[in-house]
Amino acid sequence: MNTRIQKNISRKNFIATIPFLALLPGISTTLKKEGFYKLAFSTLGCPDWSFDKIIDFAKANGYSGLEVRGILRQMDLTKVPEFSSPEAIAVSLRQMKDRGLSFVDLGSSCSLHFPKGAERTKNLDEGKRFIDLAMKLDCPYIRVFPNQLPKDRDRQESLNLITEGLRELGEYASKTNVTVLLESHGELIFKKDLLAVMEGAAHPHVGLVWDICNMWIVTKEPPEEVYAVLKPYIRHTHIKDLKMLNDKEDYVLLGTGIAPIFQAIDILYRNQYPGYYSFEWEKLWHPEIPDPQIALADYPVAMRKHFESRKPEP
Repeated sequence: MNTRIQKNISRKNFIATIPFLALLPGISTTLKKEGFYKLAFSTLGCPDWSFDKIIDFAKANGYSGLEVRGILRQMDLTKVPEFSSPEAIAVSLRQMKDRGLSFVDLGSSCSLHFPKGAERTKNLDEGKRFIDLAMKLDCPYIRVFPNQLPKDRDRQESLNLITEGLRELGEYASKTNVTVLLESHGELIFKKDLLAVMEGAAHPHVGLVWDICNMWIVTKEPPEEVYAVLKPYIRHTHIKDLKMLNDKEDYVLLGTGIAPIFQAIDILYRNQYPGYYSFEWEKLWHPEIPDPQIALADYPVAMRKHFESRKPEP
């Protein structure tokens, strides 16, 4: 297995070193001290970890944010015990604060491409429940999906449905501090389509999650071109890397794949992007990829090494 912390080390021994490595000043405290980029990870990467284990790991490894996409495989966050009552939420918020952590995004499964009917209502209701929960958790964002552009339906009709759904959720969120973010995901990944939806929604409580890898692996649109078009709407990012193995996506540790991920990160940094660089390790959907003890510990190391290697701005 490829790790950048130590080349000739067994997987078992590597995992055993992580608690020690996490305490090294060069890994955890340096990130917080420099403070010019903020790191989060999605709980999609650790589907079998308890909330306590997740936040302890985040603190030990230099993260300051947590993106919640399920806890112990419960994807409806309103049913997670730690978020299910005012008392439980108060305890969870205190635990986060004690570790210097913030909730940065709640990942819903809400999809907006459905036509009017029961399925659309169900998805919009989920989005609204997540907005309500985000407000209680002092979380600024929820994520929703576009998600498809069905071939048996007029393409513009699908784009209109997604736009209308975003506008409805944005209006629902307008009395809160929560913003609804559409992820570049599924079949809505070309910059011109995302721009059309963002311009159509045109709501102060609506924005975009730029999943760089999701877009590039299909569109091959250069990050600088994507950013130039979508910059006004980008509030949050999903960071990951991959290779192609037998024509299938194979997720790998950051910087070891083929995605122009550091190119995109540098564009965000140069433009003083204020949000989180959130590592989305899709362990729940791809159980064959390396375990979270490895991948989630590696990400802050890879990001620190990248920024340390950057040439000073002229």
